Amino acid sequence: MADGWYLYLVRTAGGSLYTGITTDVQRRFAEHQAGAPKGARSLRGKGPLTLAFQAPAGDRGQASRLEWRVKRWPRARKEALVRGELSLGALE
Repeated sequence: MADGWYLYLVRTAGGSLYTGITTDVQRRFAEHQAGAPKGARSLRGKGPLTLAFQAPAGDRGQASRLEWRVKRWPRARKEALVRGELSLGALE
């Protein structure tokens, strides 16, 4: 699936949530866990990491817009998303 983009959230050992997009969640999560050079700089040294959430996000443009919005959410709203109390479908 060429347009199979996903939004994902990674939890750090300290409990912070990192938001990102990718076409392959497992590969990207493995890159974050491995650290340099492909993992996100903001996650380095903050492991162990856990994949807290993932969901289909449409094409690249839709995924980017969704990521931009979710990154601006307060922590409590992101936690509600992780717990399944919020749906991304309501945003579209």
